[in-house]
Amino acid sequence: MLIPAYRQLIRRAKSEKKQVTTWPPGAISALQDCFEHTDWDIFREAATSDDSINLEEYTDSVTGYISKCIEDVTVSKTITTRPNQKPWMTAEVRVLLRSRDKAFKSGDRAGLRTARAKLSRGIREAKRTYTKKIHAHFQDTTDTRRMWQGIQTITNYKSPPPACNSDASLPDALNSFYARFEAQNYTTAWKTTPPPNDQVLCLSSADVRKTLLRVNPRKAPGPDSIPGRVLRGCAEQLTDVLTDIFNISLSTAIVPTCFKTTTIVPVPKKSQVSCLNDYRPIALTPIIMKCFEKLVMRHIKNQLPSSLDPLQFAYRPNRSTDDAISTALHLALTHLDNKDCYVRMLFIDFSSAFNTIIPQHLIGKLSLLGLNSSLCNWVLDFLTERPQSVRIGNNTSSTTILSTEGCVLSPLLFTLLTHDCTAKYSSNHIIKFADDTTVVGLISKNDESAYREEVQWLTDWCRTNNLSLNVDKTKEMVVDFRRAPGVHHPLNINGSAVEIVKNTEFLGVHIAENLTWSLNTSSITKKAQQRLYFLRRLRKAHLPPPILTMFYRGTVESILSTCITVWFGNCNTSDRKTLQRIVRTAEKIIGVSLPSIAEIYTTRCIRKATSIVDDPTHPSHGLFGLMPSGRRYRSIRASTTRFCNSFIHQAVRLLNAQRQN
Repeated sequence: MLIPAYRQLIRRAKSEKKQVTTWPPGAISALQDCFEHTDWDIFREAATSDDSINLEEYTDSVTGYISKCIEDVTVSKTITTRPNQKPWMTAEVRVLLRSRDKAFKSGDRAGLRTARAKLSRGIREAKRTYTKKIHAHFQDTTDTRRMWQGIQTITNYKSPPPACNSDASLPDALNSFYARFEAQNYTTAWKTTPPPNDQVLCLSSADVRKTLLRVNPRKAPGPDSIPGRVLRGCAEQLTDVLTDIFNISLSTAIVPTCFKTTTIVPVPKKSQVSCLNDYRPIALTPIIMKCFEKLVMRHIKNQLPSSLDPLQFAYRPNRSTDDAISTALHLALTHLDNKDCYVRMLFIDFSSAFNTIIPQHLIGKLSLLGLNSSLCNWVLDFLTERPQSVRIGNNTSSTTILSTEGCVLSPLLFTLLTHDCTAKYSSNHIIKFADDTTVVGLISKNDESAYREEVQWLTDWCRTNNLSLNVDKTKEMVVDFRRAPGVHHPLNINGSAVEIVKNTEFLGVHIAENLTWSLNTSSITKKAQQRLYFLRRLRKAHLPPPILTMFYRGTVESILSTCITVWFGNCNTSDRKTLQRIVRTAEKIIGVSLPSIAEIYTTRCIRKATSIVDDPTHPSHGLFGLMPSGRRYRSIRASTTRFCNSFIHQAVRLLNAQRQN
């Protein structure tokens, strides 16, 4: 017997029931009124014993009270989502469907005809209502978020991620997998005694209020179930009590356990999951703690010297991946202009870099950077004894106590941990963007001794700082334009040979050993053409040109201009025509004139060069030197076309042309 291969979607996937919380009109106003008349001193007094405040009890009672008030003003209900559910389906249409089915089963032909007619009218009305709802997203052109919601509804631009396995044992397995680096931490955390003149950080109510008002109300809440909309809507009423909790935490160097608790929600990296490493951990921490971390992070950044680790391009103002790539390429091209020279570039990959930090080692480095003892003790308490659990649907794993995990402060703390990871030889340079580390070795006369010693030193440094090198994903590329290049032997790291590749992806840009950009252009073109499909769908929906242009600039032009200052100058004519063809296609779809790819490149180059000139701390600032006349910037000598067309040379020419005009 033949069985059809196709099965209906409703039979392939089961319907799901979800518990959702709805906010009736006036809920936030009711919370504001409730918190306005709350005597918060009662919670502090209840947690005080012998002039000592129990911060754990104080925080738990305050957050518990806020959660209880939220439960009182919200409504919880269970909804059923079906795989074939239409977006225009309403409760009225479902009632009409049940009436039709009832009439059909009863055999009442007249009633069935009437029910069918009513159902048809109800469906038409539901579709008209849904259409008006979608069109309402585009009435206010200043509300970009609402417009993007309408665009995503029409195009289905962002598809939902694949669902996780429903196996009840998976959360515990993932929790153990994410905590695997904890076994490598043998160092006991201990706090130092602050000196008598140590100045404790004290947060002001104005700063706390400003941070609460900037909370994104659409972010998922943490384990405390306090949503961002409450913190933002009730910022005036909650500022004083939260400021008091934050300052007590800073003065005692104790972070409440409820603030450190984390729930991990794994998201599959791809549709077919083959191992635990194919799940990306998404950490949900209390939003109150995120606000606290932002305030502390701002203070730490203000305490750091501006010249700290100039080749770390992440989490610093006026730095981006463009700067990191252009700096690495400028070093390579400058060296390749000399005789009998070549460049070796090592692209290092770390295994879960943010989760391998040993808190006690980090605190020692923070002290050397000038942070006072009380703040170092607070950071140490913040990074240790952190409860973590994994949640998949209705299944939750057991709780594990960890030392470090993803949080707002993690990226900054990682950059401070690696600030002393700098090149020991002048012929080598270590370019960093967060945990993406690249070693640029400038080799002359086939002498690789300094480069290989640098890599060995870096390997030892990683071992000392508990950073695990993933040698399988670490790649090396050799750029050698000599007429008779020799044999390049691979590096050996931890007993494994590093693969030498002809091209690789460097901070989102495909770079080749011959420093051409055809592979990068083809990758960009493919992504942009996929997004043109969504632009055509919006055109069929009869959206006006301004909205189509906004979609183009946000989804297509942003792809075409990714790190454009780095690679467009050295693109060949064929690649430029390919990119411009996409712009012309978008112009035909939208019906308006759009900036050409060359115009985008010129604008971005001038903007980037101006920001570098205005920033004395930028690593490339010294390359923009004025002539004695003060009217023009000095050009750098270049003997090859590829160096002459690189970003620095192009930027100098554009700035000089702008000054003449």
